[in-house]
Amino acid sequence: MTDHAARTTVEADVLEREVIDETLLRRLLQRAGRGLAAPALEALELMLDPETPSAARLTMLAALSYLLMPADLIPDLLPVAGFSDDLVALTAMVGLWSNHVTPAIRMRARRKLDRWFPLAH
Repeated sequence: MTDHAARTTVEADVLEREVIDETLLRRLLQRAGRGLAAPALEALELMLDPETPSAARLTMLAALSYLLMPADLIPDLLPVAGFSDDLVALTAMVGLWSNHVTPAIRMRARRKLDRWFPLAH
């Protein structure tokens, strides 16, 4: 087995065992608001899609893990500014792999966004 093949196998194994707690993510995003939730859910759906390359999946896992960390560059408890670093990290990471964000991934993220943040009529 080549080094690349071994590394890919290890990455896939890590992703199989690593799961983002959606309940925790939902609670955090409801505090942060719809503006942060949209790229976060797109990152989540990109990470969960089996067609996404393992490097992209690991990148999304890292971005979502950063979002869920209680201590980061700008503490999330600070009003307004608290989630700004998370938003920058998420949009940058999703942007890096945007060519892998399919219409199906966008649709799943949008449906989850609408379920978690129902629009008032």
